[in-house]
Amino acid sequence: MESKVRTVVTFESTAFNMAEPKDYFINPCCFGDDLAKWLIQELRKKGSETDDEPGQEDFGWYLNFGATGIGHTFVIGHRPNGESEAGTWIGWLERSRGLIGSLFGGRKRGIQPSAVEAVHGILSSSALIRDVRWHFQRDFNKGYEEHGACSPQTPL
Repeated sequence: MESKVRTVVTFESTAFNMAEPKDYFINPCCFGDDLAKWLIQELRKKGSETDDEPGQEDFGWYLNFGATGIGHTFVIGHRPNGESEAGTWIGWLERSRGLIGSLFGGRKRGIQPSAVEAVHGILSSSALIRDVRWHFQRDFNKGYEEHGACSPQTPL
């Protein structure tokens, strides 16, 4: 069963690198390391426990943090837009789970609203970020980005 809270976020920002691939990127399009490091700093300012450094995936970055004592992961990717200088940053929340829990879909279950609100509070209050839109994962995966809302708690 999917969360009743929107767990996928899209936003615009030109404050983070989206043009210069780094030597340590797994793939040339793995932007988001500086965004993930910034989010770690901001989460810590708000009292969340986080990893010291973000991790890298083949498409972007992720960071682990705690919300109400429960581990969560925020995954970050970048989608370039031909017409937009900024492109779109995409992030989604998951529960931190072990291998077995991940294999059985545990990453998508039990995402705490407090984790979503922690990320939302940082993104929506920063002058570096604009056009924050929250999506239900099922809608986003089907391409229904027009169903996004300015808050993760917005009802259907």
